[in-house]
Amino acid sequence: MTIAPQKESTARPVTPLGILVQQLQQIVELVAQEQNIALEVTTKIQQVWQLAAGIDPYIEAVSTEESAALTALAKKTCAEPWEKRFSDQETVRQLEQEMLSGHLEGQTLKMFVHMTKAKSILEIGMFTGYSALAMAEALPEDGRLVACEVDRYVADFAIDCFQASPHGRKISVEVAPALETLQKLAAAKESFDLIFIDADKKEYVDYFHLLLDADLVPSGGFICVDNTLLQGQPYLPPEQRTPNGEAIAQFNRIVAADPRVEQVLLPLRDGLTIIRRI
Repeated sequence: MTIAPQKESTARPVTPLGILVQQLQQIVELVAQEQNIALEVTTKIQQVWQLAAGIDPYIEAVSTEESAALTALAKKTCAEPWEKRFSDQETVRQLEQEMLSGHLEGQTLKMFVHMTKAKSILEIGMFTGYSALAMAEALPEDGRLVACEVDRYVADFAIDCFQASPHGRKISVEVAPALETLQKLAAAKESFDLIFIDADKKEYVDYFHLLLDADLVPSGGFICVDNTLLQGQPYLPPEQRTPNGEAIAQFNRIVAADPRVEQVLLPLRDGLTIIRRI
């Protein structure tokens, strides 16, 4: 039996800027079909679209290139038939290539590791390991990174990718629900210089409280949290939010009100909040 080749999948826009660019492009195309719109208006719309559409490609172009191991990991992730893996019950939940952290966020996290001189990192939610490997590349030779991942298939996928990098040996993977792993680490009196959260959005608040209450992040330590703009949902009207969007909005409010920390939300990709424990 001959199987017809599939078209190469293209990641859908999942960041506020990406969604904005897509909608602006649709407006540009609609305006181009109209005959009675003033030239000044069409020119302005075109300029707005070009301004927005050029941001991410330009930042990509002037940022340090990712390593060969990260490039290979990203390509392998994008080529994986995630929908089929879920339908065949090989993964415990529906995964998609858009969950990959990617070049810009990976390079940002890598820079944070250098800047903070972190030697121990905890990652909550690993997926195929792009962000874990990016941060591990910045760790010193005796540094370590513990990655929490609930899905055995994707954990094995990541571990296989780590073997292609000399920095992969710094990473250990804990396969279990993240809260279980955090409780185990807390019982062992572990603490980490830097923690990266990119997991179940509805559990972000629980992660945050446990990290602080159990001293998994010490005074002066940092927590980086992904998806804190979640496609713009936290600042859109509540009726336009999904359950995940509402969970992120609640998380942002709780962090902002907690006197134990100081924080800043960076408009990088889908939002990256940097939290420092006071």
